Amino acid sequence: MADDNVPEEMLGQGRPGVPARGRGPNTGEPFSRRDYRHPAAGWGAALSVGRVLARTREPVEGTRAIFRMNHENYGFDCPGCAWPDDRKGLRLDICENGIKHVTWEMTPKRVGRAFFAAHTVTELSGWTDFALEDQGRLTEPMVYDPHSDRYLPISWQAAFELVGAELGKLDSPDEASFYTSGRLSNEATFLYQLWVREFGTNNLPDCSNMCHEASGRALTAALGTAKGTVDLDDWGKTDALFIIGANAASNAPRMLTALAEAYRRGAQLVHVNPLVEAAAGSTIVPHDFVAMGTFHATRIGTLNVRPRIGGDMALLRGVGKVVLEAAETDPKAIDREFVDRYTHGFEDYRRACAEAAWPLLELQSGVDEARIRELAGVYMRSDRTIISWCLGITQQEHGVDTVREIVNLLLLRGNIGREGAGPCPIRGHSNVQGNRTCGVTHRPSERLLSRLAEVCGIDPPRAHGLDTVGTVAAMHRGDVKVFVGMGGNFALAAPDTAYTFRALRNCELTVQVSTKLNRGHLVHGRKALILPCLGRTEKDRRRGGLQGVTVEDSMSMVHMSLGMRNPASRHLLSEPAIIAGMARATLPHSATPWQEYADDYDRVRDTMAQVLDGFEDFNRRARLPLGFRIHQPARELVFLTESGRAEFSNAPIPDVVPAAGRLTLGTMRSHDQWNTTVYSDDDRYRGVKNLRTLVLMNRDDMRERGLAEADLVDITSIARDGSRRTVYGYRAFGYDIPRGSAAGYMPELNLLCGIGDFSPQSGQPLTKHLTVEITPVTARAAGPDRRGPKRERVPGRGGTTDG
Repeated sequence: MADDNVPEEMLGQGRPGVPARGRGPNTGEPFSRRDYRHPAAGWGAALSVGRVLARTREPVEGTRAIFRMNHENYGFDCPGCAWPDDRKGLRLDICENGIKHVTWEMTPKRVGRAFFAAHTVTELSGWTDFALEDQGRLTEPMVYDPHSDRYLPISWQAAFELVGAELGKLDSPDEASFYTSGRLSNEATFLYQLWVREFGTNNLPDCSNMCHEASGRALTAALGTAKGTVDLDDWGKTDALFIIGANAASNAPRMLTALAEAYRRGAQLVHVNPLVEAAAGSTIVPHDFVAMGTFHATRIGTLNVRPRIGGDMALLRGVGKVVLEAAETDPKAIDREFVDRYTHGFEDYRRACAEAAWPLLELQSGVDEARIRELAGVYMRSDRTIISWCLGITQQEHGVDTVREIVNLLLLRGNIGREGAGPCPIRGHSNVQGNRTCGVTHRPSERLLSRLAEVCGIDPPRAHGLDTVGTVAAMHRGDVKVFVGMGGNFALAAPDTAYTFRALRNCELTVQVSTKLNRGHLVHGRKALILPCLGRTEKDRRRGGLQGVTVEDSMSMVHMSLGMRNPASRHLLSEPAIIAGMARATLPHSATPWQEYADDYDRVRDTMAQVLDGFEDFNRRARLPLGFRIHQPARELVFLTESGRAEFSNAPIPDVVPAAGRLTLGTMRSHDQWNTTVYSDDDRYRGVKNLRTLVLMNRDDMRERGLAEADLVDITSIARDGSRRTVYGYRAFGYDIPRGSAAGYMPELNLLCGIGDFSPQSGQPLTKHLTVEITPVTARAAGPDRRGPKRERVPGRGGTTDG
């Protein structure tokens, strides 16, 4: 039976012939899970790419894309992760997941007016997320018709006028919110924020609010910059790499090349993660043809440390404690000259380390003292160290403090501002860092606003706007009436799925700019538009000729991206053109040259060069073979903090040990998934086939609950306000994970994260720091057919109970 107030499409019903919600194409086959014992990438990746090219029926174009992706001058930037492009002219700077992402975009399947005429929104709402995206590329703008419950064709001009009319009805510009995923180019990002600020609001939530907000805030407080200080050349010169809270083999697979090269030259590779992932073992890099031919694997890990979920800060504090203890007898243990000349707050940090007792550090980190001392020894023996991290750190309640603890360690030994050393956040999406650089933020700096006013002649608002969580809550209350989403799948990416669905349906208008059909088109406002845009692989022809756009990678390199193939439909528009069209309709008296910007992106870049620090001479430098790196003051030991120095922090160690009977659950992506797009139900590197509704647990935690391998369980989260949310019928599997910790897949488990469960430090939803209870299905009153044959074939019925 359905839970009260839960949208039907969350219940995994599916339509006949279509897999249950969240399931990929393998439904109906037996599920399994076994330990993965092979090198990462290698022939497994090569075979997967072959299957992808065959499945998508694009063997020619897909192969052509492989030789055009991430190539200087004439290539397009991979729309997947933000890992930097190779600096040595590598001809195959690609990965398995990037090829999946590109071929998913290049599908020959189409979703046009005939498709929408054949299916109501109510019917489509019962389809799976995989089935929705698998229908193919959207081909023309569509508007929702409530009388027929269908999307109908609409002209671009009429669509723009509808947006302008609805925004014009608002009592305040703050009654609208404008979201973006990381897919937007720099040029589109700049135009988007310019339109929104000229309209009069800073309600510019983005995917960083859910991913690396903690990194930006921590680095800004500590170093005066929101970005890491290292580049890919530094990765080639470092003595030790610490990779914390990251699953590099799936989330940034091209990193494996850098890890293999680092190991071969003798660098130490330390992986800190509750789960021992494939990237902590060995790899065969696919473009290393000798290694592929001889099956020769290279180690990409020299030490694994497994803290409990949330225990990273205590672990890092323990490392700092050991380093400072060593400095009492060995002056070289810390770089005292660097500390005295460039930092502030050292004595308070040293006192915090001294006062942290070992029993506390062991309890909160989940790691014993001997292991922490071993980790500290690796750090002290390294002359140049890079510490990188990903969402395993930032999506915690104390993510900001933890990132600052990373910086503390680096400062101790002068690992800032020199080759082969520094902090390195691993950004997830292709241009998510560029989005922030080019102005998409709900907390704009005064410098950005004043430059927009001076150069663009607008009067931007000064008050901070709404972030992602704030936007969902405001829509739910009725305070935000119009929602515009540029890319992504906001409905599934946001926390508290049932609450988010209700919030979106409470809007007067929702606008989704997309390439493919997704859940966000079916969970819509009273009025709704689907505006289809060009993909990264497609040629962008405007009046000014063939256009290129730029992106910024996770290490501050900016370079040009040029599409290679004709658009999926002649009715598609580029993101800059769509933004300009909405802006003209919204601001009919604007002096901003929106049409000129839409016709020639050089005009946009000329304006960006005047507004954005580091973008001077933008058009010329963007066309250099490898682009250019944005100036980074902290890399040159110029710290734009209040003290003018790098800041140590001394936050208290948080209590992250779950109460008796409870666990801390973190969500994760599978290997055959990119953000909310799920390609199949397989997760090769975790040994999972044909199953996504699962939870990985410590085997002792399973025994304590009377669970055997693959038993059905219910997972209930306990929010700060006491409310509970439950998913039913998940499979429990034993895994090498610390006691008290568990893991399962997003976006399915996003519904366990209450809208109020976000970090007060960053505003990020706590999707990797959820308090849960896991109980056998037999522990509750089971309804009819709960464990029957049909239930066995389609496990994972999701629902929520608030209260």
